[in-house]
Amino acid sequence: MVEEQIQSVFPIVITGHVDHGKSTLVGRLLYDTGTLQSERYQEMVQSSCETSREDEFAFVLDAFEEERRRGITIDTSQIFFSSKLRPYVIIDTPGHREFIRNMVTGACYAKAAVLLVDATEGVQEQTYRHAWLLSIVGIRDVCVAVNKMDAVGYREERFQELRTSAEALLEKFGLSPSAVVPISARHGDNIVGPSDNMPWCRIAPLMDVLDNLHYTPIEEGAFRFPVQDVYQKSGERILVGRVESGSVRPGDKVRLLPRGDQATVEKILSFPEECAPCARYGEAVGLTLSGADAAVTARGTVLAHGELPRHGSSFAATIFWFFGEYSDGDAVTIRCATQAVEGTIALRQVFDPAQPEAELPCDLICVGEAAHCTIETRGDLVCDDPSLLPEMGRFVVEHDGIPAGAGIFR
Repeated sequence: MVEEQIQSVFPIVITGHVDHGKSTLVGRLLYDTGTLQSERYQEMVQSSCETSREDEFAFVLDAFEEERRRGITIDTSQIFFSSKLRPYVIIDTPGHREFIRNMVTGACYAKAAVLLVDATEGVQEQTYRHAWLLSIVGIRDVCVAVNKMDAVGYREERFQELRTSAEALLEKFGLSPSAVVPISARHGDNIVGPSDNMPWCRIAPLMDVLDNLHYTPIEEGAFRFPVQDVYQKSGERILVGRVESGSVRPGDKVRLLPRGDQATVEKILSFPEECAPCARYGEAVGLTLSGADAAVTARGTVLAHGELPRHGSSFAATIFWFFGEYSDGDAVTIRCATQAVEGTIALRQVFDPAQPEAELPCDLICVGEAAHCTIETRGDLVCDDPSLLPEMGRFVVEHDGIPAGAGIFR
């Protein structure tokens, strides 16, 4: 049952300016959908009383004592809940400037985003920055939630004013919101049901907006199997790895990429069964093939069928730098799934995520910075669109033998 939920989950990110109510919204969603257990609710109430604050749903996720003392979210939290339609994993990310890298890490896993705007403060510095970050990590489904409508008397004219400014902001980054929804996370207005406090509102509750976003579960996608290792047993060559997308059955034709040879899946081996009738997303299995040159099936080979992934030696990408410095053209190793390919990075545009409007030199990237770039590899690399298949759309950059950056293919 747990495995089924994880496989079909829809990941969304909650983001926005500090104190605009991200963690409170998550807590309210959990409470209103029946996910928050009574003992957790009591813990939340006790924590709120101990810090002399009102009953605060943010305490559901702000689990660290430091966060409770300072009143801001430091880490990226993930928690599961379900609507009437489908299960979700909701990613609560920090809005404070010093924790911006945690926000980037969280957003890279999401399929859609909720961008919060405080009805009293409107669009702020971090609202701008997070809209920019959502655009560069490739999230296209963005819902704007205008929070704290209770603090402005639930006035329609204030909501319409903020709706216009939020749409204009997203338009700067090539985004168009799926919806702009007026809510009060603290009081539950227009979260999972309509609000009596906003009779003028004809916009669906936030939960309905999220449920209406299209999402193809990764287990229904094209088959991807990066080979982790090759075993020899009783004269058979067994390719072992994890199914990263889709499923496969004996008799299916697959491509061995990047070379392109075609083979047929002969057997699927999984513990404790000797042979299995199928291998699905998330399962670690062994495969035997027929019709393929054994020499091409080594670690790093990607087995695929259905819509084939990209493969080549030149890719547009966005990278985020976490350790040391990188000078344009230095040698690196690009690791994607089980692949490891030598190459170089040509920096095209370098940013400071905390100040995206600042212009930085394009020959150097330092800790905490991001860049649009071109990756050139010595051998062919196989990758997918990160919005369709995250594990094949993201990569790690090793510089001088140290994991120093990460990125997504564009």
